[in-house]
Order: sequence, then C-alpha cells, then structure tokens
Amino acid sequence: MTKRLLTAALAIAGLAFAAEGFKVVSKIKIGGTGGWDYVAADPDANRIYASHGTQVEVVDAQSGKVIGQITQLHGVHGIAVAPEFGKGFITNGQSNSVTIFDLKTLAKVGEPQAGQGPDSVCFEPKTKRIFTFNGHSSDSTAIDPKTNEAIKSLPLSGKPEECAADGTGKIYVNLEDSNEIVEIDAAKPAVLRRASLAPCESPSGLAIDIKNRKLFSACGNKVMAVTDIPSLKVVATTPIGAGTDGAGFDSGLGLAFSSNGGDGTLSIVKEVNGKYQTVDTVTTERGARTMTVDSRNHRVYLLAAEYGPAPEAQPGQRVRPPILPDTFHILVVGK
Repeated sequence: MTKRLLTAALAIAGLAFAAEGFKVVSKIKIGGTGGWDYVAADPDANRIYASHGTQVEVVDAQSGKVIGQITQLHGVHGIAVAPEFGKGFITNGQSNSVTIFDLKTLAKVGEPQAGQGPDSVCFEPKTKRIFTFNGHSSDSTAIDPKTNEAIKSLPLSGKPEECAADGTGKIYVNLEDSNEIVEIDAAKPAVLRRASLAPCESPSGLAIDIKNRKLFSACGNKVMAVTDIPSLKVVATTPIGAGTDGAGFDSGLGLAFSSNGGDGTLSIVKEVNGKYQTVDTVTTERGARTMTVDSRNHRVYLLAAEYGPAPEAQPGQRVRPPILPDTFHILVVGK
C-alpha cells in the first residue's frame, strides 16, 4: 500500500472511531442525604425522577430545579411513568410494594404489594400494564394501572435486573445470577424465551433499539452484550467501563450507553460498518452507575455524589466510602 493510500485508510478509520462529542454539560444539585438507585426521564413533561433513599426527587429538566418530592417511601429502586393514566410507579425494596402517585399532584394514590425486593419497573404500552421485577423472590408482578391492583405473579427462575419493553407486547429483562436474557409475553403474562448472554457476566443495565430489534446488556465483566431479538442470540460484545449498573439507548442518534460507576465513565456504543463498537468514553464521576436517556433532547442523566475516605476494612470485609451529606446531584451529559 502506498503512503498516500495508507494515510487515507487511517483517516477513514479515524472517522469511524471519532468521538461522539458528548461531555458533562451541567450538574443539578439536589443535596440531602441517602443513597440512590434508578433514575427516569419523562421528556413529554420535561421531568427527571431521581431515586434518593426514602424519597424521589422530581426535577424540571429545563431549569434544573427540584420542583417536588415524593416522600414516605421504603428503599426506593425503580421508577416508571404512564402519562396516559396520569400516574407514576415506584418500587419499594424494603416494604415489597409499589407506590403509585399522581403525576400532577405527586400525591400517593395506591400501594399494591409486589414480590420480594422489587427492583426495576416497566410500563408495557400495548397491554397497558406495569411490571415490577423482584430480585429477592426471582419473579415479576403485573399491575393494572387503572385499578392500582396486582394482577399476577410470574416466576423467572433467576434474579431480575433492568427491564425494557419493545412496544409490541414483549418485555425483556436481564437475569443477573444466571447471565441470561428473558423474553416475556405481557398479555399472558408468561416467559416465552430465555437465552444465555455469554460471555457476559452479571448483566444489570438493559436498553433496547426497537427499530433495529437489538438489546444492549451492560455486564459486570466490563463488556456490553448486543442481543438480536428475533434469534435471541448475542451477536456482538464490546468493552465498557467497570462497575456498571445502567444502560440506555438514544433512538435518534443510534447510540447505546453504559454508566460505569467503578471507574467514573460513560461508555458509548454504536454500529459502525455493520459491527457494534465502543466509539467514545466520557469521564463522569465515581459512583455514577445508573442512568437514563432522553432521546428527544439527546441528554443522558446520571446520579452521583461526593464520597469521604473509606473506613479501614477487616480481613475479608468489603467496605464502601461514605456519601458526604448535601452532595447528591444529577450529572447531565450532552453535546
């Protein structure tokens, strides 16, 4: 190959791997005390819902200000909204229940029981049902948002993590302990298929590309597994950062994201020349392990806080550094 051709080839390769231009564009300070888990965005209402210990912080995405709180919760994990019913749904890991609240007033309107240790929660738009995924009882609970009552419990034979709906009546969920992906028929409800995510280990975050029928599982062994929905087979793996617990997909840009709290990064994955590749890594903050994507405004929201020094650990003991009071905030990543 001539020097000129080699230079041209390298230039083309560089374009394929060019950074996507994302960076931390702002921080929304919330303060207070307590840990967190999931965060959810409602672009139609310009709202962000951030789990925060025993409450959910409601933030206006445009002004970056806290406009309300949903309180008296019990170990908040997942958050989902169903605007057509005017309701939101919050899983309570400590009380094995789901707090249902009015989207306008933020007042509690119901609290049905779920399985043990409810974690993620998804609204399935075709059946118009809410599904919680319960980590301690390894099952899912279907809830009718009209009546605020639980309909049925569905065994999963594994510890479920994040869920994603495809809009046609199917829901997908990672099983963290068995390294599997499960497909659920929301109408029955029943498990239709399950498949290995190998070489993915400990899948947590899950995102979906509805148009191209792909699932993105963020895995604890620092890879993102891309699953083809029709075959339910892993068709690609690509490297991500350490300590991931969340994933998202921007349908407008065709980008998948993994939030990696262990090394304080956000991995960006996309299809390049028919292959999925990690095309950018954004520096975020240590502990920013969960996230949500606003595809309309092309924003990624991550939860974070500042930490103090970790206490001395005894042999065989794992300790975490303490969260410093009044440092809880939302990182906003965009272009």
